[in-house]
Amino acid sequence: MADQGTADRLVEVALAEVGYIEGPKDNETKYGKFTKADFQPWCGSFVNWCGNEAGVKIPNTVYTPGGAAAFKKAGSWIDVDLADPEAGDIAYFDFPSDGVDRISHVGIVVKDNEDGTVWCVEGNTTGDGKKGSQRNGGECCKKLRAYKKNKKGVLVSIVGFGRPKFGKTDKSAPADAKASKTGTAAPAVDETENSAVQSAIKLLKANGYTVKKS
Repeated sequence: MADQGTADRLVEVALAEVGYIEGPKDNETKYGKFTKADFQPWCGSFVNWCGNEAGVKIPNTVYTPGGAAAFKKAGSWIDVDLADPEAGDIAYFDFPSDGVDRISHVGIVVKDNEDGTVWCVEGNTTGDGKKGSQRNGGECCKKLRAYKKNKKGVLVSIVGFGRPKFGKTDKSAPADAKASKTGTAAPAVDETENSAVQSAIKLLKANGYTVKKS
């Protein structure tokens, strides 16, 4: 398992949710319960739930235009004409000719294909090969999406990305490498070696160090 607070952990959490289906009632999900927006379209609730599970702070994006606005205000918004997407980015969508001329869907980037397309995990969409809404389909799916024209012919629907502030992996030294008193560990010594060593051991102990046997 990846470290909490990292992009890798956010991706892990999102991928583990693929296959989830709302119900039994329309738009009833554990994600909506988490955001206190149950029985409402839940793509944004899904993203916020994943962020919470992964220890990644993501602006409230239950209302997707509001989430995009929060990233812009924080200086963490990336327009598609400048985009170089990364796993863990939050992708915002405006599907052409769907009757809603604004951001209306959101998902989590899990892989950039470096060709104008990305793989996203999205809540409340429709699986490939099925008829249904891309922004209110009732399932959690992994989807191939595009943010610019591409040779694969994938419809361009992403209008921008929000990039959360991810934590760093703790690279601190292991506990046994830390000093017992001042920050420098005393060497492991066999107390039976000779009188000189015994004297050194006594001196170390007198100064508050813990001496370990080899």
